[in-house]
Amino acid sequence: MPKTAKTKRTQPKPHFQLVPWKSVELENLNPLLQRHFIVGQNIMLARVLLRKGCIVPEHSHHNEQVTYILDGALKFWIDGKEIVVHAGEVLTIPPHMPHKAEALEDTVDLDVFNPPRADWINKTDQYLRGTK
Repeated sequence: MPKTAKTKRTQPKPHFQLVPWKSVELENLNPLLQRHFIVGQNIMLARVLLRKGCIVPEHSHHNEQVTYILDGALKFWIDGKEIVVHAGEVLTIPPHMPHKAEALEDTVDLDVFNPPRADWINKTDQYLRGTK
């Protein structure tokens, strides 16, 4: 019986993306909160714009999160503590850790998620789509 060669499955070749933020749709989640994001193969980068007084209700997710404040300040309630993260500072949030945030002033932050947030991609993140 002749030996057959094993079929080699090829994965699609990864490709790079160059994406200007101005080309990514800015999504209005509520009157005080906007965001846009870019999704890679295993990671997501979001630019989040929060007006002073914006509340991100307590939530948790299986994604690891890194938040870098570019401008402004966010107060977080996390792991039983209150912490203020200012421009130029970074907060790491482990998977499944409940957290809440309030914009103490108009704020721009970059959030990195691994893996990408499926609820954001699918627009099923109702906790962000309120009035405040």
